[in-house]
Amino acid sequence: MLIDCNECVMEHTPACHDCVVSHLLGDLLGPIEVDPEQAAALEVLADAGLVPTLRMVRRAAND
Repeated sequence: MLIDCNECVMEHTPACHDCVVSHLLGDLLGPIEVDPEQAAALEVLADAGLVPTLRMVRRAAND
């Protein structure tokens, strides 16, 4: 899974500040590659309430 905050409609909104990327990966520059095992681990942590969920919603192609 490729996470690119520049492609997210939630960028610069309150939802952006409550996203796992902002909390754990916010210091990284550019797109972030998350493999299936890492994505599953982030989901388990979010389900347990330890980190926020991934709030990314990709922009439409013509935005």
